[in-house]
Amino acid sequence: MSEKPKIAFYWCASCGGCEESIVDLAEDILEVAKLVEIVLWPVAMDFKRKDIEALADGEIVATMINGAIRTSEQEEMAHLLRRKSRVLIAYGSCAHTGGIPSLANQFSRSELMKYVYHDAPSVDNPESIEPVSAYQSATLPVFRDVVRSLDQVVSVDYTLPGCAPNPALVLAAVRALLSGDLPPKGSVLAPDVSLCDACPRIGSKPTELSIEAFKRAHLHPIDPDQCLLAQGFACLGPATRSGCGERCIRANMPCTGCFGPLSSVRDQGAKALSALTSAIGADSEDEIDRALDGIPDPVGTFYRYGLAKSMLRRKVDLATTTKN
Repeated sequence: MSEKPKIAFYWCASCGGCEESIVDLAEDILEVAKLVEIVLWPVAMDFKRKDIEALADGEIVATMINGAIRTSEQEEMAHLLRRKSRVLIAYGSCAHTGGIPSLANQFSRSELMKYVYHDAPSVDNPESIEPVSAYQSATLPVFRDVVRSLDQVVSVDYTLPGCAPNPALVLAAVRALLSGDLPPKGSVLAPDVSLCDACPRIGSKPTELSIEAFKRAHLHPIDPDQCLLAQGFACLGPATRSGCGERCIRANMPCTGCFGPLSSVRDQGAKALSALTSAIGADSEDEIDRALDGIPDPVGTFYRYGLAKSMLRRKVDLATTTKN
C-alpha cells in the first residue's frame, strides 16, 4: 500500500474558530482521516516543531494555516511550513486578509503595550513590567509592529475564506487536493460573486436604495424577509464574496464581510464604504452626518476583517520599529 499523503494544520493569530470548523466536518472528518496522515495539528494532537523540521522539503502535500501573523514565532512557522509543503492554503479570514486581529494596526506597538500592560482597568503593574524577548535562559516570540495576512509573509497557493470557512467548502477543498483537480494557483476557493447575488432576500432589494439613517442591529428590530440594506442596516453584502451559506443573513443579521472581497475588488472596505454611502438619501451635510451617526466605528465596520490588506497605511513606531 502506498503511503498516505501528509497534511498539516497550524494556528497563528486567531480566535480558534477555524480549528472548530475542522471539527464541524462531523462524520466527514472520518473520511478525511482515512485518506491522509495528519503530521501537524497542535490544537488536537501532540506534535513538536522538530517533527516538521525532520521532514523533507515538500513532503507535506498540503498545509492549512489559519490566523494572521503577529509574532516572530508565527512568521518562522509560516516559512517552515511553506518550505515543507507542496500546497499552502490560507485558511479563514485572519490568514486571508488579516481578520479581526489586524484591527490592531490602527495603533502603534507602543500604544498597544502601554494599554495592555499599564492602562487597562484590570491591570495591576506597579513596577511597569513589559514582556522582553529574552530573560536568562527563557525566550519569548518578538511582538511585531504590525499584523499581516499570511500572503504578506510567504507565498500562498490557495485561500479558503470565512470566519470560519464553512464545512462544505472545506470538504470540497480537501477532496480537490486529494484528487489533484485543483483550480489555478492563487485562487480563492469560493464563488467569485457577491453575497447579494446569493442572498435569500435579493427579491426585496429595491433597484434604487435611499437610506435616511443607518441603524444598529442591536437597537432596532429587523424584518426577516426584507433586504437589510433597504431597512437601513450596514450590510456588507455588496462588497463581500459569497460562499458562506448566507449564515448571518439567515440568522437575521447583516453581513460583516468575513469572506473578503471579490477578485475584481482591490480594497473591500473602500468598496463597502462606496456602496453604502452612495445609497444615502440626503442632500445637506447635516442630513448626511445624521445618517452616518449609525456607523460610529467606520474602520471596525468596513475593515472588520481586512485592515491588513487595505490601502490604509499601518501605524508603526519608526523610532523603535522591529522587523515587520
